[in-house]
Amino acid sequence: MEANQTKFGFVDFAETWNGRLAMLGFVIGVATEFLTGQGILSQIGLM
Repeated sequence: MEANQTKFGFVDFAETWNGRLAMLGFVIGVATEFLTGQGILSQIGLM
């Protein structure tokens, strides 16, 4: 990859960060459910 090419689309850089943020969101969701005793949908008023 040349230095002047942009990192856009399905490239390894974007996919790595997407995976990291998805894992972080999942852990935060599980921790929030554990601490509040309610599911995520209950917390935002959908159930």
